[in-house]
Amino acid sequence: MKPFRERNTIKVGLVGAVIIAVLGLFVFSWESLPVIGGTVYTAHFKEAAGLKPDDEVRVAGVKVGKVTDVELENTYVKVTFRARGVWIGDQTVAAIKIKTLLGQKNLALDPLGTGEQDPDNPIPLERTVTAYDVNDAFADLAKTTGEIDTDRLAESFRTLAQTFSASTPDNVRAALDGLSSLSKTISTRDQDLKQLLESSGGVAKTIADRTDQFTALINDGGALLDELDKRRGAIHDLLVGSRDLARQLQGLVAENQAQIGPALEQLDRVTDVLQRNQDNLDKALRLAGPFYRLIGNAVGNGRWLDGYICGLVPNPDGSAGCLPPTTGGR
Repeated sequence: MKPFRERNTIKVGLVGAVIIAVLGLFVFSWESLPVIGGTVYTAHFKEAAGLKPDDEVRVAGVKVGKVTDVELENTYVKVTFRARGVWIGDQTVAAIKIKTLLGQKNLALDPLGTGEQDPDNPIPLERTVTAYDVNDAFADLAKTTGEIDTDRLAESFRTLAQTFSASTPDNVRAALDGLSSLSKTISTRDQDLKQLLESSGGVAKTIADRTDQFTALINDGGALLDELDKRRGAIHDLLVGSRDLARQLQGLVAENQAQIGPALEQLDRVTDVLQRNQDNLDKALRLAGPFYRLIGNAVGNGRWLDGYICGLVPNPDGSAGCLPPTTGGR
């Protein structure tokens, strides 16, 4: 056998890359392998009822697989799932059931039949059951209770109380009297109870109709909390920066106290002088206005001021000293 260093490095690299790719594929997709991941089955449901991919598949309460896909096909919902280590009969019933009070669902299987279920043949609608939701429970409760004849129910309680009242112990008689009073109360509140149950059915229907809005509200609330959490970090950083700035300013003031103190004292003196002479400054400004108006009227010429500056330019011929020329000038 050749030593490893004498082998073709290109072939060794290709073989190593293939082995790594196969191992990676096995690690990330081992559940999809038929032998390890289990057998793939499909079932048709009238509605998804909140079932999602990765939800559990259970038999007698024990997890045997998971849902891999939920999609709409024609007028029904096609659910694809995997089951491992369990026998699935050709009359198996699949039901979507509520797993938690928060509404999480799972797929429950009831293996029935004499032969095995063919993975290529889906479980039909006749052998699937959707989840019995809380909204449906309220609606059915309102409907069933509304059909009760409260008068006959009250009469039955009264008859029962009268039958046992003569030959029963005191505690039983008291219980029956209580049942009789309860029946009378129910009978007198028949319309109120009926209206209450109808309202409960209406509330349940409204909640069912507004499910998408409630979901959007909860999602928006989660986004708001995330944003507040991000802003909390920014505000924390701002407060930390402000505290550091205040600490640095304190150090700066402490280090330059000798220079800042006299400068502030001198500035305070200047402010006092200006304050004491504020009246004089106001008076000077008031007098300066009429003075400059008189000057403008005396020497003004339109937008110009007439004046003569001696020696600014060479003297013209025939002139002497700083006297203006006889011809005039500006």
